[in-house]
Amino acid sequence: MSLSKSLSIKQYDELEGIMTLARSVGWGAADILHSYYHGQSNGGDLEIQEKKDGPVTAADCAANHYILERLQTSLGTQDFGYLSEETYKSLSEQSPDSQRYQPWVWIIDPLDGTRDFIDRTGEYAVHIALVNQGRPVLAVVALPEAQKLYYAILGRGTFLETRQGVTKKMRVSQRDVIEELPLVVSRSHRDERFQQLLEQLPCQEKHYLGSVGIKIAAIIEQQADVYISLSGKSAPKDWDFAAPELILTEAGGQFTRFDGTPTLYNQNDINQWGGYMASNGQCHQALCAKASAIMAQIDGDTSHI
Repeated sequence: MSLSKSLSIKQYDELEGIMTLARSVGWGAADILHSYYHGQSNGGDLEIQEKKDGPVTAADCAANHYILERLQTSLGTQDFGYLSEETYKSLSEQSPDSQRYQPWVWIIDPLDGTRDFIDRTGEYAVHIALVNQGRPVLAVVALPEAQKLYYAILGRGTFLETRQGVTKKMRVSQRDVIEELPLVVSRSHRDERFQQLLEQLPCQEKHYLGSVGIKIAAIIEQQADVYISLSGKSAPKDWDFAAPELILTEAGGQFTRFDGTPTLYNQNDINQWGGYMASNGQCHQALCAKASAIMAQIDGDTSHI
């Protein structure tokens, strides 16, 4: 694939073929996680390791190995870089700039929502995104427990695929009264600043869910309309946002920082610091402005935005 600001017809044809592979990989990874989740793999032993950025299980590692092996065997490493939650540290140590120099990079979270996976809430997902020049152009989000897979190619819309192979084009809701927009946020990762923000936002209905993929799927399914993320001592990573962003925006929603600027991936820092707003798009600017004003009042400045 050659670099360009916009995708050519030839590139779209290639992406359609790559999407067939990505969907297959997404389902395969979902099967692996589902098997571990229900105690059918590894003798039911998750081999949980508590690390600085959160827990890692045998399921994470197995799904990660499967995804990378399938993609790299089919696509190689000459034209594509690979940025995965479970391998980026070792890759960076071997060659710190190897991922940044690739214009086309796969950004992978083999198990988003590991804590929910361990706690058996069912709210975990597989994220697979292909990024070009810092922006996602292809995405798959699989929900193993719901047996659903969402996929999108830039400019082609978002689709839901079932286990039976039935597909349905998805669109976000058209609700446009801020007070009536259901909001989804993490059931964990909420510090005092974030709690103050949530309490002051005008959205009356709030739901607490696990994986970012689960929360964005709720918006695409019209069960919710707003998702907010705010970094604290730690921040979401590229692999938390890349795939969910594209399936939301291709379904008609918006996903930006509080200041309205787009999210860039595969940059110098994998951390996505600051405040992020995802919505059905109907009140997006007003919600961003409100969140910015609240955070400025809480912090006494706007340096975090």
